[in-house]
Parts: sequence; C-alpha cells; structure tokens
Amino acid sequence: MFTKRELLRSTAAIAALAVTTAKYTPVMAQYKAEWPNLLEAKDIAEEGFIYGLPLVMNYAVMNEFAVDTKGSQFKAPFNVIHNDHHVATPADTAVITPNSDTPYSILWLDLRAEPMVVSVPMIDRARYYAVQLIDGNTYNYGYIGTRATGAESGDYLVVAPDWKGETPPGIKKVFRSTTPFSLALIRTQLFNPGDMPNVEKIQAGYKAQPLSGFLKRPAPPAAPKIDFLPATTAGIKDNFFQYLDAALQFVPETSRDKAIRAKLAKIGIGPGKTFVFKDLSLEHKAEILVGMKQGDAKVDKWLAGGNKNINGWNVGSFFGDEAFYNGDWVMRAGSAKGGLLGNDAVEAMYPYTRTDATGEPLDGSKHKYTITFPPGQLPPVNAFWSVTMYDGKSQLLVKNPINRYLINSPMLPAMKKDADGSLTLYIQKDSPGADKEANWLPAPDDKIYLVMRLYWPKPTPPSILPAGEGTWQPPGIKRV
Repeated sequence: MFTKRELLRSTAAIAALAVTTAKYTPVMAQYKAEWPNLLEAKDIAEEGFIYGLPLVMNYAVMNEFAVDTKGSQFKAPFNVIHNDHHVATPADTAVITPNSDTPYSILWLDLRAEPMVVSVPMIDRARYYAVQLIDGNTYNYGYIGTRATGAESGDYLVVAPDWKGETPPGIKKVFRSTTPFSLALIRTQLFNPGDMPNVEKIQAGYKAQPLSGFLKRPAPPAAPKIDFLPATTAGIKDNFFQYLDAALQFVPETSRDKAIRAKLAKIGIGPGKTFVFKDLSLEHKAEILVGMKQGDAKVDKWLAGGNKNINGWNVGSFFGDEAFYNGDWVMRAGSAKGGLLGNDAVEAMYPYTRTDATGEPLDGSKHKYTITFPPGQLPPVNAFWSVTMYDGKSQLLVKNPINRYLINSPMLPAMKKDADGSLTLYIQKDSPGADKEANWLPAPDDKIYLVMRLYWPKPTPPSILPAGEGTWQPPGIKRV
C-alpha cells in the first residue's frame, strides 16, 4: 500500500550515496551535452520537486482509488460513486491524516468526453454535508453542501477546462476544473454509530451521470483508454520525476506554471516525456537528488513556520482554489504534505500540533497529557468539531483497545464536565480510569500528531477566523 509520507523520506540517504559515488566515477557515456550545468539542474530539481509533489501525491491517490482495481485501496472506476459505510480506521492508508468524522462518498471524475452532472438530495439542515471539488492541481475549485448551497436538492455540472457548452436547463451551477480528471469528495456527518443507516440513505441519494444522460441525448464518443503508470511507493522513491511526467499529462499548462514547466522541460520532464533517472551521469544524479532534498526541506520549513503558533497549535489557512495559491508552489506542497485534500478555511479549519503548550514534542511513550476547554469556550462552529489522534511518524490513525480515533462534539452528551463546567480530554496510551474513559483519546506508544477540525467555523466572534487572527484560540496541551 502506498503511504504518502514514505516517498518523502528516502531522498537524503540516496543523495548522500550518489554524491559519494560521483566523486570517483567518470561521467556515463549517455551524458547529453544539451543538459543544463550541474548547479542549474539541481535548482530545477528543487523547484520541480516542490511544484510536482502535490501533483504526484494526487496522481497516486487517483491510481489507488480509481485505476488499480486489484489494490487494497480501490474504491470505484471513474464516474462511479463509491460510498463508505464506515468512517476511516487505521486500515485506511491511502491518504495521510484521514478524516474519521464523516463517512466519505468518493467520485473520481473523467471529464474528457463530456461534463458530469453531480446530483444531491435534500438533506436536513441539522446534518452537515459537503461536496468538495478538487482537481489534479489539488485546487479546491468549488463546493456543494450545507454551507455553500444549502439543504435543498439540486443538479450541478462539472466541466473540463476546455468545455465551451451552454448551461443546460435544470442545472443550478457550473463548476470548471483546471484538469480533465477531478475528485468529488463528499462528507456526510455521522452523529453516532447507530446513525449509520441514516447516512447510508443519504449516500444513496448522491448521483453522478454524464451530461448526455441527464439531457437524455446520445452520448459522444468515449475518451481514449489510458495506460496509467502504476503508482507504487518503490517506483516513486526510485524515480519521482517519472511520476511527475505521468501526472503532467493530465495537468494543462497555465500562465501561473508556465515558467516552472519550461525549466522542467530543460531536464526532460513534461507531458509525454519519460524521465529516466538511471540514464543520467552520476554527477547529475547526485545534483538532482540534492535538489529534491533541498526542495523537501523547504516544504518542511514552510510547514513548521507558515502558520501562526497559538498555544502550541499551528493555525493557518492551507487550502483553496488556483487564485488562493497564486503560484506559491511551496505553500501548495506544504498543504498537500500536511494533509492532502483538505478544505478551504471557510469550510473547515485544521489546527494541528506535534508539541505541548511549552513546545516540547508530544510523546505517548513518555507522558500523559490533557486539553481543557474552559466553560463556554468549546470550538465555535456552525456544524461540529473534533480532535483526532494520529501516529506522529506516519500521520495515520492509531490502533487502540477501544477503537476510538477521535473525540468530537456529537460525543459531548456522554462526556463528563469538570466541576467548573470546563471539558478536559485525556490524551494518553493507557486508560485514565473508568470514571474518565468517556473523555479519553487513546495515544500511540510513540510520537503524537493531533489535528483539530472545525467544520463550518463561525465567521463572527468568537471565531477562529480569520486564520491565525481569530478571537477564539485552541487551548494548549498540558503534560500531566
């Protein structure tokens, strides 16, 4: 199974080995004189890794969910909705920091032959749902749902970047993807385990059909079949840029990425190309790998400092549309690495932390922790909030004896308040005792990564918005 963090870890060791070898080995005969010099090649590799990381991660998820029918993470073929009748567990490894609050409905769209119509049923206003539209650039280019369009039923058109048709009658809104392949990620709120049959009924009301079917007209010719490059962890580690070649086939060039794509073309990277790392001279191999390592370090630096530190939590706005990123490839890569497929700030905020309030790393093997929300200061949301526990190394959910991966606001009636009305969560690997177990968030026997989710955050004070400047602040984690 392909865990996205893994492809980011091996660069340093390989680069060190390549540099050492290059000092003593002559340039290979296949060296091409037209290639850039070593320093320029390194710089292009650094920029290219930053630019390409979200594209490769997204391409890999698409392969696992919609292409590799024999893989453990396969959901459904293109243009077919897959409904999960459960929330994420430690067995779900395709996407880092998976959301375990809302059962997913997953629809990978192939818009090449014609647009697709996504239809939603009427949903009770008390139940939050959202259809997040994400393209191959990892841009969130549109929303349907409780916040964006209300509780009413409706038919919505999703079109490819080059579509030039008229909006048909009965379509409430048209959403234009920047890429021919796109993901509609549907989240439906689950109130408690017994609520799953109600969620399943709602999921059955989500529909996807080609525009020709919606209009009851003959279908256009099918798009050509694609022989996708299989996405494997080993393959991406060995030849990251070959996977960027594959991803770029389905990412049309824009004015914002024209310059970086021209640079990538200098080292043989682009749609229709095949970057063959093993055929490079050892000197160029070394510089390419060093450049990738430096690019990864820049992404990590952004992740560490691109947000505001509030009581040990990183608070910022990470996800948005093409205009939101505006060609800031480091920000886009940091967002993908921090939590691929996340929502816009107005839809959900994601404070996250690896440290306690004093800045010390969270480690379940060494300490016990608490988070206390003072009276009347629970996260201010229109929908609901949660605190989810992840393994600090893999950013995946953590197996535990009570199968509890998060604490969220629907669980409040069963939880115990403190004498003063505050709410304390116990974060530790062992049970805090029967009297406190309702407030226990089990931790790994290792490093901890915590993510708070605020769905549809309230825009007026007290609010976590604007990101990093809001009047409500997440409370710091205290070591017991």
